[in-house]
Amino acid sequence: MRRITAKAKEETLIELQSASDSQITDESRRNGVGSLLSETASLAEQTETDKLQPNRDTVFFRDGVRRIDFVLSYIDDKDERKQERRREFEANLEKEGLELETEDKSDSKDHKTYFLKIHAPWNVLAKYADILKIKVPFKESDFPHGREVPLEFLSCPFRLPDSIIHPQPDYFTSPFDKNKVEFFLISDKSTFFPPSTRNRIVYYILAHCPYYSEGRKDREKTGIKRLLSNGTYTAAFPLHDGRYWKKARNSEPESERYNLYKHWARFLCFYKEQPLNLIRKYYGEKIGIYFAWLGFYTEMLFFAAIIGLICFTYGVLSYDDNVSSKEICDAEVGGSILMCPLCDKKCPFWKLNSTCLSSWQSHLFDNEGTVFFAIFMGIWGKCQSLFQETRQILQEQIIPIKPFYAETFLFLLLLPSKRPFQNIYTHTHTRRTIY
Repeated sequence: MRRITAKAKEETLIELQSASDSQITDESRRNGVGSLLSETASLAEQTETDKLQPNRDTVFFRDGVRRIDFVLSYIDDKDERKQERRREFEANLEKEGLELETEDKSDSKDHKTYFLKIHAPWNVLAKYADILKIKVPFKESDFPHGREVPLEFLSCPFRLPDSIIHPQPDYFTSPFDKNKVEFFLISDKSTFFPPSTRNRIVYYILAHCPYYSEGRKDREKTGIKRLLSNGTYTAAFPLHDGRYWKKARNSEPESERYNLYKHWARFLCFYKEQPLNLIRKYYGEKIGIYFAWLGFYTEMLFFAAIIGLICFTYGVLSYDDNVSSKEICDAEVGGSILMCPLCDKKCPFWKLNSTCLSSWQSHLFDNEGTVFFAIFMGIWGKCQSLFQETRQILQEQIIPIKPFYAETFLFLLLLPSKRPFQNIYTHTHTRRTIY
């Protein structure tokens, strides 16, 4: 018995051949080698074919270029009314300029669900960014950066490395205008609007897109919310950036989602600063502002906690000077005072010195220092509100309208053609205003 074997990747046995005699001709050997080569070639071809299979862990269309900005899912249950709604809705989406691509139900886990992938090209993004007045950068800030703080190195354990937060320079921003594209800092149109902004624009289109034909004017048949409620679509959602629990493959850069999970959304990172720019870029402005407020509020609570600890320490140190507790615990004073029952029936009389322990415990939290702590918390609450508003004005460019300018602002808002300073921008040290 003689066998010819060959092993490829992962040590897999390819061929097993037996011979009845011990003598094997050269021709049979050549045939065996040829068979091995053909098997190896077929394996290599199969490997190359696997590489061409669509990657499920992706945020792009099949071409690998167009980004998936939103996904709609539905189950084709042969309901003609639902099919008609989907046809009208998707046709109107394409009229708005959105690009659609459908994944067959055979690619889903339950083999029942279709996925409609939506991509917004540049002209659609520019159009609706102008309608929604989305603020975008147009010039790098010329404000001088703050001076180095003494002993700043002590804050290094609380800082995130630049490779994680990717610090960017401050910019002056203005509402986007599609007629003045050259006015803005656009280096790459595909990445100019962050994913959160792209998702916001596409959802705005989905929420206002009708699903009736042009000949019919049924205004109630509008928006993805109604299509979700009547079962035409089962879900509508944007995609996250790949897997958050694994590093990027090969030399690919780490995804923003992975960095947020690894260095922010973990309990052991509670003492680290928040990557606010990354949060705002990935989740959007509203969630970014919320976590900016939450982080600042937590920082301000540190000072309140220090004062509270001092007041508690004062209560511990003045433990022996508590005259009222001493009298309550004294057998001759508190033990001789008989107190009334706590209820009308089946409650006995009790002596005052039975509350000795609770009187000492209450002194730790309710002492002379508590008055100072109450005054401090009133001042702290007002300062925290003022500092938070100032921080939002400087960082988020949220500028409240002063009552003195409210009437003029409404006039210019209703009559934009009367703006004498429409193309002028000004800024001061406390705010950045674009007209």
